[in-house]
Amino acid sequence: MTVHQPNHARVIPLRRGPAPSGPAPSDPAAPRPSDPPAAPREPLWRHLVGDVLRKERQAQERTLKDVADAARISMPYLSEVERGRKEASSEVLAAAAGALGLGLGDLLARTHAELVRVTSRRTAVGTRPVVRDGSAHNGLCLAA
Repeated sequence: MTVHQPNHARVIPLRRGPAPSGPAPSDPAAPRPSDPPAAPREPLWRHLVGDVLRKERQAQERTLKDVADAARISMPYLSEVERGRKEASSEVLAAAAGALGLGLGDLLARTHAELVRVTSRRTAVGTRPVVRDGSAHNGLCLAA
């Protein structure tokens, strides 16, 4: 049986990288000095969508309350979506986009453009090879 310190949970990260409070020195999952540096993380879709919604709302000089009321969703929930803390359903995303005068396709297209912009910065420094297949979407297919 393993003995744990009271009020201390053992955290085993899914990916190598810094732990929120720092791993215990005896933690076998802790990165060792001999480990290669961790590759940069891929951006999460919910963060990108939230950024696009927030930028559009701010560009229109509208408040969270105004957009949330127009979309018929709660203001705290819209705030969480904009901050990338909630994975919103397609219905919520369509409502938020509609409140901003966008269609769901417009929101997804802008989010895709943001994804390409963010990941191309990392590709430019050689972290991943660029694959060009001749398609207009670089192999990315989005479905709502």
